[in-house]
Amino acid sequence: MISWKNLNELEAYHALEKTAPVRLAEVMAGESGASRVRRYSVPMAGGLSYNYAAKAVDDDILDALAKLADEAQLTEKYEALYSGEMINTGEKRLVLHQLTRGQLGGAVLADGVDKRAFYREQQDKIAAFAEKVHAGEITNEAGEKFTTAVQIGIGGSDLGPRAMYLALENWAKANGTFKMEAKFISNVDPDDAAGVLRETDVAHAIFILVSKSGTTLETLTNESFVKDALKKAGLDPARHMIAVTSETSPLAKSDDYLAAFFMDDYIGGRYSSTSAVGGAVLSLAFGPEVFARFLEGAAAADRTAQEKDMLKNPAMLDAMIGVYERNILGYPSTAVLPYSQALSRFPAHLQQLDMESNGKSVNRFGEPVDYVTGPVIFGEPGTNGQHSFYQLLHQGKTIVPLQFIGFRSSQNGIDVDIQGSTSQQKLCANVAAQIVAFACGKQDENRNKHFDGGRPSSIIIGDVLDPAALGALLAHFENKVMFQGFVWNLNSFDQEGVQLGKVLAKRVLAHETDGALAVYSELLNI
Repeated sequence: MISWKNLNELEAYHALEKTAPVRLAEVMAGESGASRVRRYSVPMAGGLSYNYAAKAVDDDILDALAKLADEAQLTEKYEALYSGEMINTGEKRLVLHQLTRGQLGGAVLADGVDKRAFYREQQDKIAAFAEKVHAGEITNEAGEKFTTAVQIGIGGSDLGPRAMYLALENWAKANGTFKMEAKFISNVDPDDAAGVLRETDVAHAIFILVSKSGTTLETLTNESFVKDALKKAGLDPARHMIAVTSETSPLAKSDDYLAAFFMDDYIGGRYSSTSAVGGAVLSLAFGPEVFARFLEGAAAADRTAQEKDMLKNPAMLDAMIGVYERNILGYPSTAVLPYSQALSRFPAHLQQLDMESNGKSVNRFGEPVDYVTGPVIFGEPGTNGQHSFYQLLHQGKTIVPLQFIGFRSSQNGIDVDIQGSTSQQKLCANVAAQIVAFACGKQDENRNKHFDGGRPSSIIIGDVLDPAALGALLAHFENKVMFQGFVWNLNSFDQEGVQLGKVLAKRVLAHETDGALAVYSELLNI
């Protein structure tokens, strides 16, 4: 039987508090460090591996973390989630994003339907639609092919799909699967939509409006912006727009769209890249086969997350080490550092995924917790970040755990040899050097040149960033966040923190303000 308890109510947590800390700079030096790098590694899905040698853990700490994971019943709670129990207690909803990429348990019935069958039906509809667009069977008014897909959405309707598109754009071009360019409009700032439309041949563009409710203010505002641009170009907006929405939204059966594809309330926005939210734009951009491979990688990672042994379960292991860093070592943030330009927006997606899920101060029953929960997430691709914020990471007063991501080969296979090594080798050399530099530091009598070391990191390594690897990477972090939410006894699947500002913004637009809100409205000429 599952028991939902706060972290500090678990005996294993108090045992973890008593474990001796690891002196990372010492254990990562010399042959000790070499041995750790070889030993502290676990295979992931999608041909990836998770190496945690440069984390401040040892066998005793790992054993204590495994006992904590067992007492917190992480495996059982994950099974409850994918079996269709009501895990989102705040909104009284199931949590079913795993079903968009495969069936982990038995059939899940909700709203009188088999939800796996429902999601697969939507994927099949999207695939058929995309193939007709690519074949020129669905065209603009002039009978010409669409060449660009533009997604209109905000939050999870933008961050995840945009990050996934950018991650695979060059791979698709190099492998002959690139079908259409994709662009994204998200911010209600009119300069966002205007800038995208200015660089888009709207006569050959198909616009994807993504709104589960069909009432999202920013998205509907940008839809009006786009429709106005189409009309000014003498085009019929209904011949250029599709909708991704719920079956009950006002967009679902509207004649204003070429087609509508459905999602539901059981998939949160930040978990929606493997649903129709990501499926429409990625299938149009790269073809349904590429999207299917992406889903296969995510499904493989989900299956790996079922492993009961923490040391063989990379998502659970990553999660538990993060709990140790947050709650025992007291580190407030984590930097995500992909050494891959293709993952340039992946840290932004993980920022929403993690901080919107576990940025909570009450447990799943609405009771305040008296321990810290989700960390602040930030990051940029290497090597660019090295010339930006790494100074603080190396020598600042705040220790920031680091999550590196690296690949042995580039996506496009184009490389140059300069001074005895290729560009890709130089990239990989930098990430290897940074891991050791952060961990071991450097002694110097000149304190300005002295590095304490002891800065923990892990790295996810793969051969090349392809669709399966990307899907596995995405699901790994989704499952990591889920496991951490279970340990902290949070509801990781609602986001009440984004609602208050929306309510006040509506008051401002309705001129129903007083006090500071009224003065700020005047200052901004609203």
